[in-house]
Amino acid sequence: MTDDLLDPRALNDLRSRLDGPVVTPVDPDYEDVRAIFNAMMTARPRVIARCANPTDIATAVSFARREGLEVAVRGGGHSVAGASLTDGGLVVDLRPMNQVSVDPVRRTATAQGGAVWADFDRATEPHGLAATGGRVSTTGVAGLTLGGGSGWLERRFGLACDNLLSVELMTADGRLVAASEDSDPELFWALHGGGGNFGVATSLTFALHPLPEFAIALLLWPGRDGPAVARIYRDLLTDAPDEVGGGLIYLTAQPDDFVPDELVGTLCCAVLVTYTGPESALREFVAPLLDAEPHGRVVGEVPYSELQRMLDDPPGMRNYWSDENLRDLPDAALDRFHARAPEMPVPSASQQILFPWGGAVARGREWPGFDRKAAWAVHPFGVWSDPADDERARTWARSLCADMRPFSTGDVYLNFIGDEGADRIVAGYGVDNYRRLAAVKAEFDPDDVFHRWHDIVPLAHAESSAPPTPSA
Repeated sequence: MTDDLLDPRALNDLRSRLDGPVVTPVDPDYEDVRAIFNAMMTARPRVIARCANPTDIATAVSFARREGLEVAVRGGGHSVAGASLTDGGLVVDLRPMNQVSVDPVRRTATAQGGAVWADFDRATEPHGLAATGGRVSTTGVAGLTLGGGSGWLERRFGLACDNLLSVELMTADGRLVAASEDSDPELFWALHGGGGNFGVATSLTFALHPLPEFAIALLLWPGRDGPAVARIYRDLLTDAPDEVGGGLIYLTAQPDDFVPDELVGTLCCAVLVTYTGPESALREFVAPLLDAEPHGRVVGEVPYSELQRMLDDPPGMRNYWSDENLRDLPDAALDRFHARAPEMPVPSASQQILFPWGGAVARGREWPGFDRKAAWAVHPFGVWSDPADDERARTWARSLCADMRPFSTGDVYLNFIGDEGADRIVAGYGVDNYRRLAAVKAEFDPDDVFHRWHDIVPLAHAESSAPPTPSA
């Protein structure tokens, strides 16, 4: 694919009108600029517009529409479905727009659309303030938040979208819209889980929370101890205080000071407990887990941003993720969860994760994201390097979700999944919310220009018919 696939005059005109650079397949940095987190996504855009400001965004989208090019929007590039790329189309690359400003008096932060959580945490931490971000530092602020925003601090401070005060959005027709509770409130509602379906978020403003102390416990056992550890963990988390977050994780143990040599490279069961408070309170809470004699342990206070960086996954790996949300967690579900773990690719960076929700998540407003009554999430997080493991990894993830379905709420957290079909998109919202979102879509993006994330079809395009209903 080369520049001659486009009108050279049009491409030169685009270059002349953008403050940021334009990258095409003939440029030496094309492959580096094109690459996203999931190496399985090999789409090759004709044009990557590295936007420096909102005017660049409007210009790039207008160019794409005029030239008949599909549009993708890239912030952090972490979409497992490859929403940040388009084959033969144009990518609106927001990475040059990554500034974060903090008002410590009002306890707010405003992030540009290309910021990642490392940028956000770096700006807020000196003020002793934080908001719920992703579970690694390289995830995009906008993509995570607009899709709901699950993260380590959610049981204390709510989802990322729960802390959203306003969004500045560039629409497909070049309008810059400010959405908040008081301005375009229906659009603002849709941006709490509806993802990138309505336009390009040029900036997002969040409420911040004091976070003077933060501590973690990372505990490790051989995989065979998983069933016993999981029961202790479930019982601890069922009525845990809001300060507690984390997850139970089957993983391949990596070399580290706290990991016994005999566990390196083997399937292990780990528990990460995060605590928005002092180490002493954390130690008291995790005492039953410590009594279970973990083979490796790290317990102590760490800066929240350091935890985020510690968990960064390597880019360029092959990824397949999915999700099932559970209302409760009986022994039968735990047994099935444990039984699937040996099917995960080991050794690899893959993880089989059990996340607790509840706390501030359960008390949050009914935005158009997942069911707030869900108490747990089972998240197969497949990350591996060898293409020969592709089918094994996908089969493991799908089988785990199928095992959990008898215990499932029937909905899904869409940020955790790839392309699993239209019925799963509706399941993520519920039929009524999907209809309402489709009406918002019809107002702000009637031509469905922004459809690379889990697409909400504009109501007019669906001829006012009911959306597909989730499969049983």
